[in-house]
Amino acid sequence: MTKNKTEILTINSKQITVIIGNDNDYISLTDMAKCKDWDVEPRYTITKWMSNRNTVEFLCLWEELHNPDFNRNESVAVKQSAGLNSYNLSPKKWVESTNAKGIISKAGKYGGTYAHKDIAFDFGTWISSSFRLLLFKEFQRLKNAEYKRINQEWNYSRFLAKANYKIHTDAIKDVLVPISALPDPMKGIV
Repeated sequence: MTKNKTEILTINSKQITVIIGNDNDYISLTDMAKCKDWDVEPRYTITKWMSNRNTVEFLCLWEELHNPDFNRNESVAVKQSAGLNSYNLSPKKWVESTNAKGIISKAGKYGGTYAHKDIAFDFGTWISSSFRLLLFKEFQRLKNAEYKRINQEWNYSRFLAKANYKIHTDAIKDVLVPISALPDPMKGIV
């Protein structure tokens, strides 16, 4: 993800970070897990979700569709272990073992776990139905605002181009192509 922009979703007065870049929106699973009033750390909530067999199957399918470098052999081993009581799958382990690109996990003060919007919506569904609906609505609001902003920028650029057209064409005629150098359009007509 190059040249990223950060936006904020607000759900139940809690903020969720969205990283926007190159047609890929990555939503903070860490922030989403904090929105649910559970007495566990967000990373444990994310690990519990990722250890679910249905989640692993979803992640594998998403990676197969979007990631040509996805390690399918390792994903088979993960699928076989998923759902067992003793099995825990962390985002870091998932990314390292399968070369996944749908989830990004960073350690440290400004770290956290981010997932592509498709995967983040699945996580939102797992948290609760009401959270899922609020997430969809807030994300759509963000996209509508982004669309309006981009459309206004385009209209502004179009207006400037229209206003400057006459200035540019006159400058080209007067400076770059002197009238004496232009061919006579009547010459050669019999």
